[in-house]
Amino acid sequence: MQEKLRLQVQYFEGCPHERELRNRVRDAIRRAGTDVSYDELVVGDNETAARVGFRGSPTLLIDGSDFYGDPAPEQPGLSCRHYPAGMPTVDEIAARLESTG
Repeated sequence: MQEKLRLQVQYFEGCPHERELRNRVRDAIRRAGTDVSYDELVVGDNETAARVGFRGSPTLLIDGSDFYGDPAPEQPGLSCRHYPAGMPTVDEIAARLESTG
């Protein structure tokens, strides 16, 4: 039996886009109908950012890997994440869950 996919949204309080990404992930999980493990990690300080390899707020990890495959930065810290093409959409997240779940 295959293990559940593990999804995690990492963010810091006050990030202007964290709520939107968290909502998109929840909607994608419902749409995909895939049994997943989902949690959220509030990154509250630079020490935590360094420990988890924080890519910026908000970030979606699937089984520990960045949704877009971006590596952890050399010097992680509390920062906003820039998505040149926009944050992952509900459709993109659901498609990934369906293809890997």
